[in-house]
Amino acid sequence: MVWLRRTTHYLFIVVVAVNSTLLTINAGDYIFYTDWAWTSFVVFSVSQSTMLVVGAIYYMLFTGVPGTATYYATIMTIYTWVAKGAWFGLGYPMDFVLVPVWIPSAMLLDLSYWATRRNKHAAIIIGGTLVGLSLPIFNMINLLLVRDPLEMAFKYPRPTLPPYMTPIEPQVGKFYNSPVALGSGAGAVLCVPIAALGAKLNTWTYRWMA
Repeated sequence: MVWLRRTTHYLFIVVVAVNSTLLTINAGDYIFYTDWAWTSFVVFSVSQSTMLVVGAIYYMLFTGVPGTATYYATIMTIYTWVAKGAWFGLGYPMDFVLVPVWIPSAMLLDLSYWATRRNKHAAIIIGGTLVGLSLPIFNMINLLLVRDPLEMAFKYPRPTLPPYMTPIEPQVGKFYNSPVALGSGAGAVLCVPIAALGAKLNTWTYRWMA
């Protein structure tokens, strides 16, 4: 029965990688479409930072290997580049879709897990907070590199874009009204309990498989 348990263990790792990736990319708007990027930034930051943390913590603690979170983020990045290529194949410019930056935040999560000698609680508290704070900042820098988001939005609108989602110039004048501040603050607050949930799910699964 040892071979069956080991086979189930490795098969479960693959299943977690695939399903966690699908769960994350379906949480909110996982691709930064240029015609809706600035308006959906806070929603994206909250959904993607929390889903990255719960999937990475669950996956990382199950394997017990530092670096697993980065591997998990790399899978999502490759998947998104495929989606970007699909939009490009439809005739849209390369700037129409921006691939989100998951990998640096996942590396911070792995670093906190490794630096604290694989301490689960430190990974949840420190790593979760680092992801919640860093992911909105990295992605805001990513969006700032776009040539002209508003011009691109009106020139290449998505065919499925409803009228109420017409791009509007964002009015961001103060820090408390900044999408980076809102995304980072909400992400950092939510990532810790979400990471704890991922760790709890990992414990239940490990006991069930044992």
